Amino acid sequence: MKTLAFSVAGVLGLLAVIVLWVAVGGDQMGGEPSAVIEVAPGDRPSAIVESSIAKNTGGEDVPAPAQGSEGGSDLAALGNAGADGPLSDASPMPKGAVEMAAVPVVALVEDSRYGPLPKIAEDGRRPSDIYARPTQYASLPKADEPARIAIMVNGLGLSELATNQAVNMLPGNVTLAFSPYGRNLQSWVRLSREAGHEVMLQIPLEPFDYPDNDPGPHTLLTNLPPDENLKRLQWLMARFTGYVGITNHMGAKFASTQEAFLPVLEEIKSRGLIFLDDGTAARSTAGQIAKDLGLGFSAAHIQIDDAQTPEDIDEALKSLETAARENGLAIGVASSFPITIQRISQWSRSLSQKGMVLVPISAAIRARPQS
Repeated sequence: MKTLAFSVAGVLGLLAVIVLWVAVGGDQMGGEPSAVIEVAPGDRPSAIVESSIAKNTGGEDVPAPAQGSEGGSDLAALGNAGADGPLSDASPMPKGAVEMAAVPVVALVEDSRYGPLPKIAEDGRRPSDIYARPTQYASLPKADEPARIAIMVNGLGLSELATNQAVNMLPGNVTLAFSPYGRNLQSWVRLSREAGHEVMLQIPLEPFDYPDNDPGPHTLLTNLPPDENLKRLQWLMARFTGYVGITNHMGAKFASTQEAFLPVLEEIKSRGLIFLDDGTAARSTAGQIAKDLGLGFSAAHIQIDDAQTPEDIDEALKSLETAARENGLAIGVASSFPITIQRISQWSRSLSQKGMVLVPISAAIRARPQS
């Protein structure tokens, strides 16, 4: 019986070897152990873009390569090598391309205790210029030129889904503003710029009902001494690199307090950045301070998604068109809600037929620096 048992075991063992040989016969690794590692969605941005030549979609300024653009010499030969893969299903097909500077430009980075901070290069180059999306429409329109519309979508980096949609679905001339509290922010910035978007940093400022309404850690507060607010500002500015400027997150009380806001805007100017007031603080002192400092500045004219229904968003976009026709330029600000991203994407496709063009926020501020 023992002999029979050993014989059966031997046959089964031989069969197992044959099956294993067949299974790995085509494996160039010779059946060496391998593993498939699943990366959690939050560990890496899932946005997929075509290359360092940024996409450019409907309603946008697509300067002809031979014409060049403002700051074109600064951007020559810059860009990220290689491709991340095909465009995602949600991404519109590119109709043109622009080159964006690879991030970071070493000359524009200051090492600090908090991380990399933006700075003006020794040769005078500024982050607001080098990291800006190139455009031929960085001035107010002449009589025969299209009206300009600039849009900033804020609150990005907190939701992977919303950020992915904004990067891939919105026209490249839409500026994206990132929260300092997001994950993988530098990766998101790289992907945004590869898709043609310039980016800004949102900083939390004190609202009137603070701390019941708390914008987040390192919020700049009116009761703190200037040096403490500057430390907080530098911590916020060191979260990632490659942005053209700063915009506020909340902050009606802080923005209305000139003695608190002045040192902050001085620091922003000294680092070669621009500032966009999102227009929510009725008593903001940013405009007057920016004028006194010579800081590149503008305030938004329209809040696109105060009411988050398709009809209300569409109506706000019509108001933005009206303001652009009347003034030559209008700036809108929106949050990163999926419905907002969808409506802006759809609206932008017919913009050129209306005699208008989308421009990045940096171009709008260059066109009207203290509006």
